[in-house]
Amino acid sequence: MMDQTDNHAEIRAEVAKLCARFPGEYWRKLDEVRGYPTEFVNALTEAGWLAALIPEEFGGSGLPLSAAAAILEEVQRQGCNGAACHAQMYIMGTILRHGNDRQKAEYLPKIASGELRLQAFGVTEPTSGTDTTALRTVAKREGDKYIVNGQKIWTSRAEHSDLMLLLARTTPRDQVTKKTEGLSTFIVDMRTVLGKGLTIRPIRTMMNHNSCEVFFDNMEVPAENLVGVEGKGFRYILDGMNAERLLIAAECIGDAKWFIEKSVGYAKERVLFGRPIGQNQGVQFPIARAYAQMRAAEAIVQKGLEKFEAGVNPGEEANMGKMLAAEASWAAGEACVQTHGGFGFAEEYDIERKFRETRLYQVAPISTNLILSYLGEHVLGMPRSY
Repeated sequence: MMDQTDNHAEIRAEVAKLCARFPGEYWRKLDEVRGYPTEFVNALTEAGWLAALIPEEFGGSGLPLSAAAAILEEVQRQGCNGAACHAQMYIMGTILRHGNDRQKAEYLPKIASGELRLQAFGVTEPTSGTDTTALRTVAKREGDKYIVNGQKIWTSRAEHSDLMLLLARTTPRDQVTKKTEGLSTFIVDMRTVLGKGLTIRPIRTMMNHNSCEVFFDNMEVPAENLVGVEGKGFRYILDGMNAERLLIAAECIGDAKWFIEKSVGYAKERVLFGRPIGQNQGVQFPIARAYAQMRAAEAIVQKGLEKFEAGVNPGEEANMGKMLAAEASWAAGEACVQTHGGFGFAEEYDIERKFRETRLYQVAPISTNLILSYLGEHVLGMPRSY
């Protein structure tokens, strides 16, 4: 069922085998203590899946984005949670595309081998939210280093990452002609500054997402850790966002498939009033509709991956795909809870956990309203709405 697309079938099969070692019980125990799935992330790293997009010359597999999407989709479809490590897939692209030869040679092989974790992305701030150009974190050049002051929020995995990709303002907003200018990107080695200018504070959330606030108090970053050209960092961050949205969309499709398979199985075997509940249209149709939504989102995401790999801007498909996939996974989750009735709320069925996890993606990494405004302005040619 639901395997009409045969993309990267061998990869999916191998990832499924790995995920079988981490059943629902593993994730439920982590949920209880808000733990990080270290063993799962290590297993993915050792198998080379987290280095899928890193070129072979730097110790990775050099696979296309569609392969990374297949890996993350399968992780979710098997009931696991790739949110613990998916950022590495798209963050490293900034270093690969915009870093200098020294940075690539120093960091990418260690990220590929697992010696270094690049899981933290310092962009969002409490006051600016998705208005990235209004961020207030400042990096001031002093000799051979930058001094960073400010804070970030929703910096997931900061406690479990060695490196952070940080976006900070290097030229005051009132001194640039365009608000997107004057922002710079840095590689921060958190091991060297934790407790010495860097403070990390975990945030408890509805799902176990290892989210944090991070605070910078005269934190020193070597000038050689500047990625690309000073003041051009916003473009570098934007450059990776289409990849991020396509990969997150793939995860949502995996979630939707998990919910649908769970729903269909239960609807066939659960007998009430002398017949399986799946025979009732009130149970059957919401599942069928969620399946249709998932398949439509899957087609858009596939088109986006094809355009990305062809070097064509996939902005429309990346944004639409992320929105539609998140809505499909939520619809599938809703149908799954309803199909299971009271059991849908029982931890041992894993439905309530996946239900909470998949809800995040209508908010992060970009909200639905910003996607709609992108489509309205850049695809449909209407006036900018914000």
